[in-house]
Order: sequence, then structure tokens, then C-alpha cells
Amino acid sequence: MTTLFVTGAGTDVGKTFVTLRLIKELGAAGFRVRALKPVASGFDAANPAATDTGALLRAQDLEFSATNFDAVSPWRFAAPLSPDMAAAREGRTVPFDSLVAFCREPRAVDVTLIEGIGGVMVPLDEKHTVLDWLVALDAPTLLVVGSYLGTLSHSLTAAAALRTRGARLAGVIVSESAAQPVPVAETAMTLARFVQPTLVRVLPRDAPRDATPLLPLVSHLLRSAH
Repeated sequence: MTTLFVTGAGTDVGKTFVTLRLIKELGAAGFRVRALKPVASGFDAANPAATDTGALLRAQDLEFSATNFDAVSPWRFAAPLSPDMAAAREGRTVPFDSLVAFCREPRAVDVTLIEGIGGVMVPLDEKHTVLDWLVALDAPTLLVVGSYLGTLSHSLTAAAALRTRGARLAGVIVSESAAQPVPVAETAMTLARFVQPTLVRVLPRDAPRDATPLLPLVSHLLRSAH
């Protein structure tokens, strides 16, 4: 089984959009996929179908049951805040060791996608960040960034943090933002100069449903996945 961790340079840069696209492309290529978002804040229990976890369940043809919500996002919090803050408001914590153990559980699939929460340095508890989480898993990591004004600094800072901690940066995905100062291809070219030899790929907002813009980015990681 191959595990891929999907993290971001910040909040709302398109991690779930990218994860949904990977589910589709990997499934079309014949891979059995399980996608998880173990920690989810801003979770509306009154309308779970509208949450990121709900979107992941839909993409995997899983019914909206308590069992499946727990299987995909066992740590869910109502407040749309960093996990440490959201959990504190409910008198709870994100148990780091249990989180890592959950992600390492064997699953009868070829590829497990683990979607992080917020950006690389978002706190999970009093001591750990998303970066600590993905380093503990030692899984290849895809960094999702936007194409909005300011993304170059945010993206390169995130990439530097990953590399400083020895994370395996498998690729950078520029998920096209709704508003951007220059064409997304120009942003991708600039990022590529600074993160080489890491590959950079663009996921356009209007990418055709049958296109496979992301699969070539991870194909070298999947050779032994079947």
C-alpha cells in the first residue's frame, strides 16, 4: 500500500479539491483508493453532507453513516479554527500518537490519501503541528498552493519548512485560485525555479472531468501499489 499526504501552504488553498481529483484519477487508472481527513474543524454536524468529509465520502461512494464519518474523520470539531483551538472549545484534544497510529492502520487498498488540515504549520495540540504529523508518518507529501497574490512567499515558506524537517516533498500542486494577479502557469514556473528538482503541476479550476493533470505527478510513487 502506498500512502500520500496532502498538505497545504495555508487554509482554503484547495487541498480537498486536489484530494477529490486524485480519488477520481487514481480510480480511473485502476487503483483502489481510500481517502481520509483524520482531523476536521468547522464540521457542521447538522449538515455533514456539506463538509469536506462529506465530499470525500461521496467521491468514494460511501454512504453517509456514523461509521463511515468516523472511519474518514475520527476527530471532528465544530469551530472553524486550528485543531488545538477547536478541540479546546469542546474540552477535547487531538491525541497525536493515536492520530499517527490511525493513519498507519493497514487498509485493503492500493493507495491511501491523507488530507491534512490548514497549512503545514497549523497546530494540532500544545506541542505538535501538521508538519510533525506528516514527518512522523514519513509518507511522500504533496504540497497544495494557490495562485492568489502572495502565494509565492507562502508556498516557498511551506516548502522550506518541509525540506528543513526532512519531509519527502513529492510534488507541488498549484490549485488555481478564483482571483490571481498573473496566469497560473507563470506562478507555477516561478515556483518551479525555487523548488527544483521537485515537480510542479497546475490544477486548473476548469480542468476537464476526463483530464489527468495530477496522475503523472505521482505515477513514480505508485509503481508497486497494485
